[in-house]
Amino acid sequence: MQVNLVEMKPGQSGIISAVQGGRGLETKLSQIGLHRGKQVKKISSVFSRGPVTICIDNFQIAVGYGKAVRIIVEVDNGEKNCPGR
Repeated sequence: MQVNLVEMKPGQSGIISAVQGGRGLETKLSQIGLHRGKQVKKISSVFSRGPVTICIDNFQIAVGYGKAVRIIVEVDNGEKNCPGR
C-alpha cells in the first residue's frame, strides 16, 4: 500500500517509492538521505500540518509537512530499529 509520510501511522515502516516534486526538492531530500529505495520508519507527527518525525539509518529527523506529503512510501510490516524506540 502506498501512502505519503503524513498518512503513515506512528510505528509504521516502509520504503520510499517516489518523491513528487521537482529536481530541487529531490536534491534537498537526497542530501539528508531521503531518496527512492530508502527504508524509513515514522516516529510521530504533529496534528494540523506540523512536522513529521522519521527514523532513517538510526537517525531521527523532522520533515516539514509540505515536504512530507510529497514523499510516497510503500508501507510494509517489517520492523526498523531506532534509538530509543
